[in-house]
This record gives sequence, C-alpha cells and structure tokens, in this order.
Amino acid sequence: MYYFFSLLAGILIAVMVAVNGGLVGHTGMYSGVVMIHVSGLAIITVITLIKREWPFAKRQAWYLYLGGAIGVATIVFNSLAFGRISVSAMLALGLLGESVTGLVVDQYGLLGMPRHPFLKWKAAGLLLIAGGIVSMVSTFVLLPVLVSFLCGVNIVISRTLNAKLASRTSIRVSTFFNYLVGTSGAVLLYLLLGRQETGFSHFALSPDLHIYLGGALGVCIVLVSNHIVMKVPALYLSLLLFTGQVFASVIIDAIIAQAFSLRILMGGVFVAAGLCVNLMIDRRKTKVNPA
Repeated sequence: MYYFFSLLAGILIAVMVAVNGGLVGHTGMYSGVVMIHVSGLAIITVITLIKREWPFAKRQAWYLYLGGAIGVATIVFNSLAFGRISVSAMLALGLLGESVTGLVVDQYGLLGMPRHPFLKWKAAGLLLIAGGIVSMVSTFVLLPVLVSFLCGVNIVISRTLNAKLASRTSIRVSTFFNYLVGTSGAVLLYLLLGRQETGFSHFALSPDLHIYLGGALGVCIVLVSNHIVMKVPALYLSLLLFTGQVFASVIIDAIIAQAFSLRILMGGVFVAAGLCVNLMIDRRKTKVNPA
C-alpha cells in the first residue's frame, strides 16, 4: 500500500509540474513561486484549524523546520539548470542525487531514519537504474549538472526532515511548517531576484484556472510524503516517485504538447525494471529470513 502511495505521489508531482509551469509562464518564475506557496499555506492552515491543531503548541528541534527552506533552494537550483541542459537530463541527474543520498540515508540511518543496509546482490538492479539515468543524459555542462544533482540531494533531505517533524507532531502540522517556511523563503527570493517581474504589479487572472491548483496539489503531495517516508526505504521511495513521475509526464506531454520522448520512456522503463529486481530480491530475502 505504501508503495502504491509512493507511485501516486510521483504522478501528482508530474501533474503539479505541468500546472505550475502554466502559472510561471503567466506570472513569471518568482512571482509564481510566491503564489504557489501562499495558496498552499492558506489551504493547509484551513485544514489544520478544522482539525483543531495548533502548530505552535510545542517546539521541536530547529533543524526539523528547514524542509520548506530547502525546497526553495531546490527551486533556485532548477532555475540555474533550466535551459542549459535538457529537462530529461535534469530529471535523471536529480534522480541520481536522490539515489545516492537515499543509499547513504538507508545505509547509516541518518536523520533518525530506519536503517536498510545495502545488499551486494542488489547491484544488478542498480545497474539497470544507472542505465536508465545515463540514457536520459545527452549533454554534460558542469554547473547545471552539479546543481541538478544537488536538487536530488535536497529533495531527500527536505522530505526526511518533514517526515521527522510529522512523526513528532502530525502530518498536517509538518506540512503547515513546510509551507510557512517555504513561503518566507519564496518571498525573500522574489525580493532579491524577481522584482522586475510584472506578476503582481500587473496581475490579471488567467482564463485557465487550473494553473492556480499548484498549491493544492503541493499540499496533497507533502501530506502523502509525510505519511510514507518513514515506511519506505529512502532509495525505493525516490525510485517509485521517479517512476510515477516519468510515465505520467510522458502521458501529459503526449496529451498537451503532442510530443513523445522515447529516451525518457526508456529511461523510466530501465529504472522501473531495476526497482522491480531489487524489490523481488528483498521479498525473497524476507521469505528466507523472516523477521
């Protein structure tokens, strides 16, 4: 069930990316990021109040509140890479960053996560995954490659911190702080880099109302992630999210842009195959050596 929700979150991410892309195209990047965070903060605030939860009732360790800020840093990294390497390369390098970070987190139980030591006979599955990543990267430019890799690192750290905060409070309170801190970071980013945009000074409501749903989709994704992160190994979670995102993106591109990328599809197939191999190895090991 948790693996299914991981795939579902990946699909929602692909939909959110398409929706947010429409908003950014209408308002400008930094204005759009602020709007997305503000709308998400408003939604999760209402949900939290309905559930009669008070987010500020008890303080936790300061670093647990950094998930939203790290998420804003990821936006900056994506901005630096966008246009310098292909979107498929950004996606693949982000997965590489997530996978490496996930392996380290699983191996040593970092940030208080459960330990899932690497087993050498799972190397075959990792080779398939690596093949999928390589097939999606066609160019190498140091700065965008590096920041795309760091995006993946950031994603794992951000969702892990959010999940740890959720385990000590609730998934709603953790999501609230993710958007509260993220909104603060997005506003600061706008003031530093986005004041030349006309998204706020000449605001006009788009007839495509669906482009304003990014905040709501983001809240759903963070809520689901907070629920599953502690239940699924970090590496597998990254791969499941990626698999859902890739195949949903292929469908979205085919419907909206009438475009099809065989390279992205094959990359997704290799990653999914590697994931399935390692999951089968884990299942067989569990049957041979039940806990």
